Amino acid sequence: MDAAIDGNAHVHVNTDTDTDVDVDVDVDVIVVGAGPTGLMLGAELALGGVRVQILERRTEAQRQSRALTLHPRSVELMDQRGLVERFLARGRAVPGWHFAGLDTRLDFSALDTRHGYTLFLAQARTEQLLAERAHALDVPIRRGYEVVGLRQDDGNDGGRGSGDGRGGRRDPGRVEVDVRGPGGDLRTVRARYVVGCDGGRSAVRRAAGIEFPGTDETLTGALGDFAVVDPVALDRARAHGVLIAPLEPEPEPEPEDERRDGGPAEGRPGGLTRIVLVDPRRMRAPAAEPLTLEEFRTSLADICGTDCGVAQPRWLSRFGNATRLAARYRAGRVLLAGDAAHIHFPAAGQGLNTGLQDAMNLGWKLAAEINGWAPPGLLDSYHAERHPIGQAVTENTEVQTLLMELTLLPPYQRPAAALRKLLTELLGIEEVNRRLAGRISALDTAYPPTAADADPLAGRRMPDVALTAADSTAGRAHELLPPGRFVLLDLAGDEELRRTVTTGWGPRVTALTVTRHEHRTDLDGVREILIRPDGHIAWATRTPALPARRIERHRALTDWAGRPARR
Repeated sequence: MDAAIDGNAHVHVNTDTDTDVDVDVDVDVIVVGAGPTGLMLGAELALGGVRVQILERRTEAQRQSRALTLHPRSVELMDQRGLVERFLARGRAVPGWHFAGLDTRLDFSALDTRHGYTLFLAQARTEQLLAERAHALDVPIRRGYEVVGLRQDDGNDGGRGSGDGRGGRRDPGRVEVDVRGPGGDLRTVRARYVVGCDGGRSAVRRAAGIEFPGTDETLTGALGDFAVVDPVALDRARAHGVLIAPLEPEPEPEPEDERRDGGPAEGRPGGLTRIVLVDPRRMRAPAAEPLTLEEFRTSLADICGTDCGVAQPRWLSRFGNATRLAARYRAGRVLLAGDAAHIHFPAAGQGLNTGLQDAMNLGWKLAAEINGWAPPGLLDSYHAERHPIGQAVTENTEVQTLLMELTLLPPYQRPAAALRKLLTELLGIEEVNRRLAGRISALDTAYPPTAADADPLAGRRMPDVALTAADSTAGRAHELLPPGRFVLLDLAGDEELRRTVTTGWGPRVTALTVTRHEHRTDLDGVREILIRPDGHIAWATRTPALPARRIERHRALTDWAGRPARR
């Protein structure tokens, strides 16, 4: 139900004026969709040195805020790119979260992270901050361009690779994308790859022929953002299972002569209140059916005995439980991310977060492929790693939706209430709470290791340990990641490390000797750690013998960061 809730200087940019600029006709990557996922991916690709442009069907930036939450792992991603202070300055931290609206809250503050909270931040603000990031990296955002078709030519690599692993290039192949511009004219633009971040009705997914199996909508909820509410009545609504969330004022356009640096408006004082509910009498209404203020008031009164004094709605909307997962996240030179790859009921506010994490996983891999150094299979690992995550999210949201729906159906109300009571008690067990909190927050995301003898750390998030590293001002592990490169940490002291790595993989890997680090039992005996650009651990070793460790390191670097440069 949460898409319902779903000290750095700001770069002021006008994100709505790119309709006046023609599209680039030939780039490395076209990202379709300028929502959070597309904006995040565009910035990640630019960080990797890729020529990218974002095409967006809408002519203006999103003003309504569908999602409201950045969960701990997403906040970590912003920290790993040096952006977290901008987001924290705009949002409100909430340490407790929920699963299916059960009374016992999930305790994010007990998790292994510096960011043990959900950040309430309107999606419109998230998009604004990510658009600023994209513009700072010179990523063009072209608004008013709708994708109406595409064709792909694999060239001579069959869509499986674009180089020889040493920086040489083969015939790269192309995707031709037909777009309708702001004036209605049709044109064709070309790219090495296209990524559909264009939502549940993705034109890219349909044009690529990627199946989208799942279930149709059977239940809908309602949400409203109101400028006027009765604060006392809101407590009564909460007691009846109605979700209440205070909103920061959403970005609004200012008169041209009041804009600073041509940038988007800052928030106005006096925020809105979001109210989210499922009305048993109206829960079968189609999501496409308009929602009126009178219906919303009636639903509130029926559920909790008061309409909470709601007035001056800024947005009223229905949302449904259609649940689908793309059969493939990649079809040749076309890839999917975010809602284009997975849709579900917004239970526990996971949708936007899953999309951001898709983008973080894909960005560096696609950049490696385009730059010609990706090891075999690296780009295919995007589907292998993220498709199971999408499946897990769609499954847990279906479970949550069922737990909520059963309590609204008279034949099941009594056993459903007993089941919810049992689950509420189970969430009171520390280990159970931590396990489920880790899943919803995405902090427990661990990708399958690629080697049978991999260290237990492989695939897990790199913990944000305090450390001191030679020739680095960073005081934490995540502060090493903003450049978007691999980071190799030597915890044992090999005087040849930096020379070897710099000579072979210098543009792709930063090698550092750690002289001191925070003690953790999971790091006991670890000699070296290779951190991926997305903050997950590619490889770790506890081998004490230096010659054997050097052999392992060379193999790991080659497996993940490609073949070393010719000497």
